[in-house]
Amino acid sequence: MESDRGVHRVLVCDDTASIRHLIRINLELEGHHVEEAASVRQALARLEDPDRPLPDVLLLDAHMAPLDGWWLISELRSRPELDDLPVILVSAALHGLDHGHAQAAGFDAVLAKPFDPDDLLDLVSSVAASGRGVREGQ
Repeated sequence: MESDRGVHRVLVCDDTASIRHLIRINLELEGHHVEEAASVRQALARLEDPDRPLPDVLLLDAHMAPLDGWWLISELRSRPELDDLPVILVSAALHGLDHGHAQAAGFDAVLAKPFDPDDLLDLVSSVAASGRGVREGQ
């Protein structure tokens, strides 16, 4: 299905399979190409693979074990080859999160769970198209 939002490569990193599946379905219905990672280690291995292009955007859950999204964003922003990758923080724990803290950590946008599918699609397209710069989702 063609979209006026554009088609992008998206990597979804969340330790909950049902959340990855929900995000994948919503994005694929819009025509995006989606890959999944169940852990920070899997996501980093995918991003370090020289034989695969970087995704246009990474959707990253903040709270995973043993390494979490806060660790990965720090790692990405410390590497020149990965520093330009747009990253959206997706988390159920955003109610107490200071968006300034997310921006300072290197996230480009934040999206609270549960989210409206249209908000997800709009935010992914906006961040993928424009790159770095924090925006707030629903």
